[in-house]
Amino acid sequence: MILEENYTLSNGVEIPKLGLGTWFISDQDVVQAVKDAAEIGYRHIDTAQAYQNERGVGEGIRAAGVNRDDLFITTKLAAEVKSYQQAVSSIDQSLRTMGLDYIDMMIIHSPQPWRQFGEDDRYFEGNREAWRALEQAYKAGKLRAIGVSNFEKADLDNILESSSVSPMVNQILVHISNTPHELIQHTQDKGILVEAYSPVAHGELLKNQGVAEIARAYGVTIPQLGIRYVLQLGLLALPKTANPEHMKNNADVDFVISDADMDRLKNVPQIENYGEASMFPVYGGS
Repeated sequence: MILEENYTLSNGVEIPKLGLGTWFISDQDVVQAVKDAAEIGYRHIDTAQAYQNERGVGEGIRAAGVNRDDLFITTKLAAEVKSYQQAVSSIDQSLRTMGLDYIDMMIIHSPQPWRQFGEDDRYFEGNREAWRALEQAYKAGKLRAIGVSNFEKADLDNILESSSVSPMVNQILVHISNTPHELIQHTQDKGILVEAYSPVAHGELLKNQGVAEIARAYGVTIPQLGIRYVLQLGLLALPKTANPEHMKNNADVDFVISDADMDRLKNVPQIENYGEASMFPVYGGS
């Protein structure tokens, strides 16, 4: 069962292969979402300062009735934090907001502030400063692992060339019709685990008839196919939902996609419209 399977990070820490994403789940509603996920068997919860629901995630953890040490909690340093002092303060603020003694992993949410996402300035110096703060918190035991998100090759290399601790994950947008093979390979070659957020393309994959046809052939849903796809690429899957039935469905992925169908899925034409998510930078908005 996928909920019982882990990857091992470069520092030896185990991380569940399937996590619950909490983007767009309110601070109030996320409490129940975390409790429901824990009851179903999820042990990996992913949040962020930018989601404005860290407090609720912390409350959900305490209400879930699961030993804290059995859970893996990830949060993200706000994309706008590009100085050492800001990062130190933000790390400690997340610990206070969630009411936790430690966070399992904290990652830089984006190499660029969201309003500058996709522009020429890669904020190399600011990312090195933020990373230095994460390294310090990691060495102090506040964080069990550290990583990055939305980092391209140049952004990763900037950190690798200047760090004493290498990133353990790079969390990026990966789904059927959007598989950045070169970035995935480069990341994996550096011993960094790739986490795939939006493995169902923020719901837009549900409209793809070719993908639906392959899902029917396996007797599974499109979300199940999308999650299985990224798992078979050796990635960690982070589907987002507050619906317990969807949580169960997303975890029922004990089937294998054939090599031929994996090749078909790798070559599905790029989705152009991400629906309500299209306004956000990582989906092509600004």
